[in-house]
Amino acid sequence: MRGAKILGTGRALPPHVVTNAYLTTLMDTTEEWIVQRTGIRERRFVDPGTGASDLGVTAARLAIERAGLTPKDIQFLVFATLSPDMFFPGCGVLVQEKMGMDTIGALDVRTQCTGFLYGLSVAEAYVKAGFYDYVLVIGAEVQSTGMDLSTAGRDVSVIFGDGGGAAVVGPSDPGRGILSSHLHSEGKYARELMAEAPASIEHPRISKEMIDAGRHYGTMNGRYVFTHAVRRFPEVIREALEANGMTLSDLSIVIPHQANLRITQAVAKALEVQPEKVFSNIEKYGNTTAASIPIALDECVEEGRIREGDIVCLAAFGSGFTWASTLIRW
Repeated sequence: MRGAKILGTGRALPPHVVTNAYLTTLMDTTEEWIVQRTGIRERRFVDPGTGASDLGVTAARLAIERAGLTPKDIQFLVFATLSPDMFFPGCGVLVQEKMGMDTIGALDVRTQCTGFLYGLSVAEAYVKAGFYDYVLVIGAEVQSTGMDLSTAGRDVSVIFGDGGGAAVVGPSDPGRGILSSHLHSEGKYARELMAEAPASIEHPRISKEMIDAGRHYGTMNGRYVFTHAVRRFPEVIREALEANGMTLSDLSIVIPHQANLRITQAVAKALEVQPEKVFSNIEKYGNTTAASIPIALDECVEEGRIREGDIVCLAAFGSGFTWASTLIRW
């Protein structure tokens, strides 16, 4: 069976920079509190009328161009987001239309922070099995329109930002490119990080009472998320290495989901690797959920931090709870 590799990457970040100083004008918080708690100094918010599909298209055009392809070459696409342009349909078909692609399959993934890695595993399987030659994977989020930017919502709203990232997956020689993917979930913790409305178990799905109660905003048990993340990240990274007969010494770089700088630092400590081996850009963009790994991956490629032959591990943990890793020989 042939291999599958990432042929090109791209990212899209809104031009509107939102600093911690600006957030202090909207809520009772301080620059020091946000930085100490999260490591974030600024994030990006979209302009009105911009959706996750728009960010996805911008990132996808770059990834496709860098892969030496055109949109017509893409045979299947996967779109990961928790913030679709509309309740249904998903963003995948919107990307297909906006990019003028043929009537290809478009799959939407809703595993939040792990969405890009779940999508990448789909692309890996399809390419390795020979179903498709070129699969586009997108992670994009517009969080800013769904947050409570007041003191009541500050624990969550200071963390998140908007952005998009993409990768094109295509065939490679066996043993090169994506070596394996490892996916997990533990639904008993679903309510520890969630947005419960709109909800099909409610009638109507959304009401004035629900909005007044703030049930349409995301909520998070920060202590639970931190505790589980710092355990699951090292577990799933080691799982990927062991599955391929490797050890931590073989790792060139880890690119984790950008959830919180303290989590990233704790992961580096747990793995006993140098901090510079665990990439972080959260101070610039905040947590962009499904977009954070492809954005970080594209930055690493652009900055020359990943070279041919490097062993790269992508890892994520988040709402669900879900967690995942992908090991790549670049």
